[in-house]
Amino acid sequence: MSAESKMNALAAAREGISKDTPARERLAMLFDPDSFVELDALAKVGGESAGVVTGYGAIEGSPVFAFAQDSTVAGGAVGKTHGAKIKKLYDLAVKTGAPVVGIYDSNGARLAEGNDALNAYGEMLLWSNNLSGVVPQISVVLGVCAGSAAMIACSADFVIMSEKAELFMTAPFTAKANGEKAEGAGSAANAAKAGMVHMVEADDKSALESARRLISMLPLNNLSAAPICEAATVSGAEAALTAACENMAAANAADIVKNVVDAGSVVEIQAGFAKRVYTALATLGGSTVGVVATTGEEICPGCCAKIARLVSVCDAFQIPVVTFVNTKGFKASAEAELHGMVREAAKVAHVYAEATTPKVAVVTGEAYGAAYIALAGRNANADVTLAWPSAVISALPVETAVAVLCSDEITAEKPRAQVEEEYRSTKASAFQAAADGYIEDVIDPASTRSVLISTLDMLAGKRVSNLPKKHGNMPL
Repeated sequence: MSAESKMNALAAAREGISKDTPARERLAMLFDPDSFVELDALAKVGGESAGVVTGYGAIEGSPVFAFAQDSTVAGGAVGKTHGAKIKKLYDLAVKTGAPVVGIYDSNGARLAEGNDALNAYGEMLLWSNNLSGVVPQISVVLGVCAGSAAMIACSADFVIMSEKAELFMTAPFTAKANGEKAEGAGSAANAAKAGMVHMVEADDKSALESARRLISMLPLNNLSAAPICEAATVSGAEAALTAACENMAAANAADIVKNVVDAGSVVEIQAGFAKRVYTALATLGGSTVGVVATTGEEICPGCCAKIARLVSVCDAFQIPVVTFVNTKGFKASAEAELHGMVREAAKVAHVYAEATTPKVAVVTGEAYGAAYIALAGRNANADVTLAWPSAVISALPVETAVAVLCSDEITAEKPRAQVEEEYRSTKASAFQAAADGYIEDVIDPASTRSVLISTLDMLAGKRVSNLPKKHGNMPL
């Protein structure tokens, strides 16, 4: 073949792979303009594309690997070549320490390949889990993501779905054929409610924009520092925090968080799941932090899973965790016990205690018993615990403590309500906890932001090694 013929063959091959497809369009939206470089573009299966586009590029100037399944080619079917392209991406991520974004849109396995298709899924799942905690992984589900692919997608640190996407292990039509109710099964709304995804967005563009924002807040890998960005204080934040302290019964946890962290920096995580706890990534003084805030209600089993997930991800990438505590404790009911309340509470305690990333707790309202111990106490391995003057810290809820310890003080002249208020302002007060050495300081709510920035700056060089072990056994 002449040189000219070879160049013509190359041109023809390039023309075949340069066609616009949904996969390439999505990758173009994900990456900075003109930064995407495709890998293994000429890989074929039966004369057509492998059903997945892989490559690398830049997001806000940082290197990122990504793959996008292409449902326009054999339904995006996963086979040997498809899996090999994704595995190579994981190999490069290991070598270079760069994040991986997976865009899922596939109708399933390439059945004609039989065991080769199973092996492809197996290797994808293996490498996704081997990379867990080494580089950030984000799954963006924009089409069908079923069975083994759903397991792989949900193994990522963060999962984002578009409203029209589907995520399931068992196809809804299969469940329906078996006589089971299938309303909402596999939908984004159901996935959010079940805690399987972290964010649900309206369409492809907004989902990919959310992925870009998450990547911009995360370190490249577990040995890198998180990016630093410009910081601005929320207008009127000090007054809002003072007002919240004066009326904690009406205070909103999300508003407290937004008035402490940098303006416009909050990215809420798992908003549709376990709403008694608010979790988010944000920046504080320009540095990324994970935020957990209880809302004043009891903490349910789902809330525990939500908290543990975020703290675990933050710890893997040395992102500081700030916890705002205002809760009556872990949910006390037979229903909660039947849903594994003890196991889930132990999970939260385990994650906080084992995490070596900087951890600061701010007790804003009630903090009772086991919930205080797990979220804010020295036993939770908190580096610094602070409190607002409104904090009530007690081994038992005030009403119970008074009934057990102070019942003889209740008289006609001194009703129960007065005794309870005295207990709150003396034995259960933040000042008593500080006097006993269980919290570091009682702070002015208006200064919460500046105190946290100073505290996290002090903890920036924290280095802690746990006892030698392969891993702890979290009560899953």
